[in-house]
Amino acid sequence: MPAYDYKCTACSKVFEIVRPPRADAAVPCPTCGAATKQVFHAVGVHFKGSGFHNTDYRKKEPAAAESAPCEAAGSTPACGDCPAAG
Repeated sequence: MPAYDYKCTACSKVFEIVRPPRADAAVPCPTCGAATKQVFHAVGVHFKGSGFHNTDYRKKEPAAAESAPCEAAGSTPACGDCPAAG
């Protein structure tokens, strides 16, 4: 079962409680019995390696035959299919 942190609205005591995720939301303060609010913490994420962005989202460079279809076919850049005709 997961552990949750709660903070008392009256005495500001922070405590941890282990309970199922779908249990009753009302958790009284163990010190004074007042109402509490659940405390949320940031999750630490550390990316290692060459980087998912550089390998997964990089623009693909066209191959030599794809970048110049006019030269590969032996025609002139005026054919309209060549990026140089643009």
